[in-house]
Amino acid sequence: MRSHAKRLPSRPAILLLQLGVLIAFFLIWHVLTDTKILSPFFFGTPGAVLARTWADFASGVIWYHLGITLLETALAFVIGTVAGIAFGFWFARAPLVSIVFDPYIKAANALPRVVLAPIFALWLGLGIWSKVALGVTLVFFIVFFNVYQGVKEVSPVVLANARMLGASSRDLFRHVYLPSALSWVFSSLHTAVGFAMVGAVVGEYLGSAAGLGYRIHQAEGVFDTVGVFSGMLVLTIFVVLIDTAVTMIEKRLLHWRPQDTSGGQH
Repeated sequence: MRSHAKRLPSRPAILLLQLGVLIAFFLIWHVLTDTKILSPFFFGTPGAVLARTWADFASGVIWYHLGITLLETALAFVIGTVAGIAFGFWFARAPLVSIVFDPYIKAANALPRVVLAPIFALWLGLGIWSKVALGVTLVFFIVFFNVYQGVKEVSPVVLANARMLGASSRDLFRHVYLPSALSWVFSSLHTAVGFAMVGAVVGEYLGSAAGLGYRIHQAEGVFDTVGVFSGMLVLTIFVVLIDTAVTMIEKRLLHWRPQDTSGGQH
């Protein structure tokens, strides 16, 4: 029986379409700045931004700052993810704890993170740990709520059958709760990667002596629009690379999930 769903393009075709969108964006940007519809002083030009980015990498001037930002991002991502998973499982498996702390969790999540940045700088100094702390506050809640929901979504029928077959608490965690939560975990990690870097960059922007956020802040201080856009371009590239790595790990760990067969034949 032929499926009525529309067949999706192949993976290479999708990559070409994505590349086409990127090229179109740069072409439109070039045309708008070249015709002075957008002022090159305020918006830079794609050629100048790409040339600056290439020069920074070729000279090696950016590697130190990039390394600092990536270290802060990695630490915030790992610490926030581990804490979010641990507390998500705990709250989902302990209803009383969840009920008692629910208003406090929601209140903490509602706090503007930018307000916390100066406080972390005061407590932890202007080194990497104040930036890591800010990133952790962003990552933690994303992972926490997804893990909590993933564990709560476990089918009661599956749980009852597993218990009837003599599954221990450890067996339930390994074979029921963990597989159920993994999809939710990786769904949150794709967002968490970006937020970990946002925390690092915002912290550097507000007070630091190194990092991509520091470079962007320095460029803004002298009205160097090209430098600002170059820093943003580097951030975007590395967020995409990290997200791609997360996707590869996700596919490896969740290989048991049914594959999407839309557009094929049944």
